[in-house]
Amino acid sequence: MPSTPSRPAFLVVDGNNIIHAWEDLLVLHRRRRGLGHVELCRRLRQYLDCADFRIVVVFDGRGSRREEEREPGGLQIIYTDGGNSADDVIERLVARNIKKYRIVVATDDFAEQNLVSSFGAEVWSARMLQSAVDGSEGDWRRYVR
Repeated sequence: MPSTPSRPAFLVVDGNNIIHAWEDLLVLHRRRRGLGHVELCRRLRQYLDCADFRIVVVFDGRGSRREEEREPGGLQIIYTDGGNSADDVIERLVARNIKKYRIVVATDDFAEQNLVSSFGAEVWSARMLQSAVDGSEGDWRRYVR
């Protein structure tokens, strides 16, 4: 279903799940924990320039309270609190907002895919997200030339 001005689209990314699914991000993550997060967010910012989505990336807890960063370009980063997983936050976001927005959830977690799709969200695998992100990088390079 294409997005329309009355129904904006959100891409919700299960951050740690994607880091563990993309081999190069996993290597960075194993080298130093935060490197995978930084690189995933960098790629999503770049994708945001070409995408018809607002992007929300959700990472599992970084402390005792939930932290959110909203960047002017449309990327929102959420670190859950210790009492909630990224899956919990993603499920609540989808359940609360599916009637107002087109929502695509990127994760390889099959249970999460099944649950959010039952709410009406679209699902992208880690590979589908990587193809979209990599394709936008190629589009951007062609545009600059």
